[in-house]
Amino acid sequence: MRYRTLGDVRVGAIGLGAMPLSIEGRPDARRALATVHAALDAGVTLIDTADSYHPPDGAPGEGELLVARALRAYGGSTDDVLVATKGGRGRTADGGWTVDGRPEHLRRAAEASRRRLGVEAIGLYQLHKPDPAVPYAESLGAVRELLDAGTVRLAGISNVDAERIRLAREILGDRLVSVQNRYSPADRTSEAELRLCAELGLAFLPWSPLGGISRSSLDGASAHAEDPRFGAFHRVARARGVSPQRVALAWLLTRSPTVLPIPGASRPETVRDSAAAAELVLHEEESAALSVR
Repeated sequence: MRYRTLGDVRVGAIGLGAMPLSIEGRPDARRALATVHAALDAGVTLIDTADSYHPPDGAPGEGELLVARALRAYGGSTDDVLVATKGGRGRTADGGWTVDGRPEHLRRAAEASRRRLGVEAIGLYQLHKPDPAVPYAESLGAVRELLDAGTVRLAGISNVDAERIRLAREILGDRLVSVQNRYSPADRTSEAELRLCAELGLAFLPWSPLGGISRSSLDGASAHAEDPRFGAFHRVARARGVSPQRVALAWLLTRSPTVLPIPGASRPETVRDSAAAAELVLHEEESAALSVR
């Protein structure tokens, strides 16, 4: 596993997005734990979850509890594992998603996440999504209070534009270490934000990084059929004798030295394949072909 930095923390270049382990279609507990343990065995040291990662009929924080359980049950050391969680979203009974960026909600949510994870301070706490009903500066102010209180150690933001990144940097200073936006072979709308993160030295965590190669957990069941729009990823995969998913993650690592993909997984074999992308060094001509749209 190659490594990259997230603030002052060194983490594996490929992380684990734990969302598929705790929402609709999730595996049973045994397979979920085996998936997290396979990630750790493969050198993954960044695990991303959220208090809203639970089925519609579940309780907030089920995903966090699963991650905490998996770390406790792991046979090796987990001292270098950074658990990132998010607050500011929720679920509806029909499977929808809500947003709540009120400072009082974020303070309560972070404290509840801290307890579920069983830590003195959350390693990385991310504001999940801007709330259109709350000034973004007020939500960020709550995150700053959490940092000052020691409830969280590092802060991140998600689903944001460049203007909000600059505002967050102004309010949180160098304790802002990451931005998590959707970015993949299929969705490159956050190019400007990716460049800004590189300029500011912020880690860029693309969520649903396999879009175009596989479907997001937010979009339903995964589909691995070849999409002709992304044929270059499949051609490189066939030439290298690896999966197109591995090629996609390796390509993401070439987009910026601050990129830290967090692909989801619900099976040990999937997470092992994703982690192996950190060791797949693409040739210059391959990267160029994959970058063409």
